[in-house]
This record gives sequence, C-alpha cells and structure tokens, in this order.
Amino acid sequence: MLNLTGKGSMVTCDGVSRRDFLQVGTLGALGFGLTQFNALKAANAMKQGDNGMSCIMIFNLGAPSQMDTWDPKPDAPREIRGPFKPISTKGDFQITEIFPQMAKIADKFSLVRSVYHTGAAVHDTGHQMLQTGRLFTGGINTPHVGCALQYLKGRRGDMPAHVILPEPMGPTGGNMPHGQDAGFLGKTFDPFVLNADPSAKDFKVPDLLPPKDLGEVRLERRKSLRALVDSAVKNFEASESAQLMDQNFTDAYRLMTSDVAREAFDLTKEPQKVRERYGMNRFGQCCLLARRLVERGVRFVTVNSFITVFNEITWDIHGSKPFTSIEGMRDLVAPMYDQGYGALIEDLHQRGMLEKTMVANLAEFGRTPKVNPAGGRDHWPQCWTIGFAGGGVQGGRVIGKSDDSGGYPAERPVNPGNVVATIYEALGIDLETELPGPQGRPFPVVDRGVEAIRELFA
Repeated sequence: MLNLTGKGSMVTCDGVSRRDFLQVGTLGALGFGLTQFNALKAANAMKQGDNGMSCIMIFNLGAPSQMDTWDPKPDAPREIRGPFKPISTKGDFQITEIFPQMAKIADKFSLVRSVYHTGAAVHDTGHQMLQTGRLFTGGINTPHVGCALQYLKGRRGDMPAHVILPEPMGPTGGNMPHGQDAGFLGKTFDPFVLNADPSAKDFKVPDLLPPKDLGEVRLERRKSLRALVDSAVKNFEASESAQLMDQNFTDAYRLMTSDVAREAFDLTKEPQKVRERYGMNRFGQCCLLARRLVERGVRFVTVNSFITVFNEITWDIHGSKPFTSIEGMRDLVAPMYDQGYGALIEDLHQRGMLEKTMVANLAEFGRTPKVNPAGGRDHWPQCWTIGFAGGGVQGGRVIGKSDDSGGYPAERPVNPGNVVATIYEALGIDLETELPGPQGRPFPVVDRGVEAIRELFA
C-alpha cells in the first residue's frame, strides 16, 4: 500500500487528512508503489491504435485431461481412452459426452489439439508460459498478455484495461510466479483484481466501495486529488514519477466514483433468467461478469476457473485426495464449465459481440495418456488441447493432431509462444513490438520468430 509520509496537516471538510487519503487501502489494492512508476509509460502507452478487439481468457487451472474432454480416443485401449464416449458436434470434430452444451455451439469455436511445452511438469510452469509466452528464468518475469496490452493501449474510458476474476491464482504446488501480473513492467500495470465471489448473495466489489472514513456522498466532491498534496511533497511533485503517480491516483479515483464502473460490476442489473443461464456458481457468474465488463469497455478479462488445486474439486484429476477423481470431474467440474462456457459464447454471439471478442480457453498442460492406479491421470506437458472462439477465429475446426494415445503432437505442434502470439495478433499488437524490459533494454512481446496460429483465422 502506498504511504507517503512527511509533515503537513491539510484536512478536508470531512476531517480527513491528506496523509489519511493517501493511505486508503483501496488505492493500495490497485498496486501503487513509488518504486513501480515507469518513466517509459508516458512515452510508450497508447502507442498502438485500437482495433476494437477485446479478449476473455478462461484459464482452466488444474489442467483438463485431453482424452476425457476435447480429444477423445475411442479406438484406443480402455486405460487410454477413459470412461467417456465421444459425441458429435456442430463442428467438424467430436468431443466427449461430458460437454453436451459445448457440442451444440462447436461451430463457434475451434480446437488446437497439439499444444506442448518442454518445461517442468508443474502447474506454475504452465501458468507462466501460457499467459506470458515465456518461462520465468534468470529472474525475468514476463508480463501477462493483458498487462502488456494495458501498457501498449491503455484503458477505454473509466474501466480498467485488464481485470482478473474472481481472484489471482493461489497455491498450486510450486514457488514460481503464476504469470498473472505485470512482471517487469511494474505494478503500475498490474490488473484490477475482483477479489470477491460474484455468485455470493452479498457480492460487492471491494475496490469500488468508498473508504470507510469518507462518506460516500462527500466522496464525489473530491474533484482534484492534486488539491490534497501539500508543501511536504513539492519536491517530489516536480519529478516525472510524480506526474505518473498523479495519473494513477486519477485513474483510481475515477474508477471509485464512476457510475459506469459500478454498473458494470453490478450483476443485479441482469435478469435472473440470464444469471441462471450461466449457472449460479462462481465460474458461471464470472463468465457473465466478463461479458458485462467487455461490453462496457474492458480490453482484457482473465477468468480463473479455479484458484488452487488443493482440497477443491478442479481439473487436477490425480484420482485421490486432496485432488479430484475422474468421476468428480464428470459430476461437478464439467457440468459447471459446460454451462458457463456455452452461455458465454452464445450470449456474445447473440449480442453481436463475438467477432470483436476473442475467448481463449487455455490450460497449463494435459494429462498422462494412461490412467494411473488411483483411477486418475497425472501431469503431462507433452500434449494437450486448447480452444479459441470469436475475435476473427473460424469456428468448427481442429488445428493440429495428437498421436493415437493423445500423448504427443502428431501434426502442427504448438508451443506457448504461439498461443500468446495468437492473442496478441487478434488484439492488434504487432509481434515485433518491444516492451521496456529489465534495466530498460528492449524486450519483444514474444520471442523473435514466434508466429501466431494463423490457421485459426483462415
């Protein structure tokens, strides 16, 4: 939390000192710190034009089993093919029977069945690579694609550029960054984090609530944060960092007092039938909220389908506690996901938003081709399936192919860099674009020579 200390006792008409206002937790929660203000922001932000595209990244934390979901192997031995039957879809492919709603809208999304990475088979590695395009090595923490987008294009109106729902990834067994922050760009470009469950009956957005010691009505009188800074910080005011900080305070104040922002996060504005269509659970309501945010100008929304793999029913189907069984995936995880994802794609389509909204359906790795002794499947980064809808993607198709066991790419291998490059290109970011990396050296958004999965758009 930002805490500017020093002498000065200017007090507002509410009895709140300048210092008290600068210590407000709401502002701290947005990631403001004196060491984080990057002087290159003013020079580089908003450099690239706005093509009107947005992105919703659904991250399937825990990693779905490719053979049991979107890459069925009906002719393989039982220990490989698993217990679920393949079903036909409206696309040119089959998926398993646990996704009946997705089968009905398969003409609107396409699958990539040949994704792989060569890093360690731990969750953190995949989280980092699939959201940034790179592995965390040498102390270099590459920014999440949504954070880089915020740096390059800024926000639209009062809304944040990048929002994470419902909260950032928690413990998943490793000690590396999860790839959900701004990395070397600094906390100035970190996402706005909901930190609340939108399916809760008393759901409110913490960072849109006024500070407790400022009356909500009186808060709107604060038309200029500059007026709250007194002579104690005049030397700092003259610096370039202070100018950047002014903008961040202004952004935070604008968000807290914005009718547009408050309305965007207010799910009570949606008809009950619409909310039920998405599913009255955390994931379903996050998908609905993602649609509302994009509709009102947010450029990028990251939806974590789960927060941790421990003691929670997730995609992490090792088969024994504290993890999930294949039956748990079938009975709890898949129905929730099928309903929420299906409703999101249909809703975006019906509202005419799908062409301008890419929905990326990602995961950190796949699952072992053979079922383990506990009846589950273990970590497998050698091959898995992801999906894309909207944003110019041609639906109903499969890109790439896995081998007969689902264990290795057989055609068109796709690495995390290709995945992130695809999102950047859809959002109108030239892959040669450079960010200000560590020590100020240029750092390309993706490694040189990495290409997007352009077959998705053909």
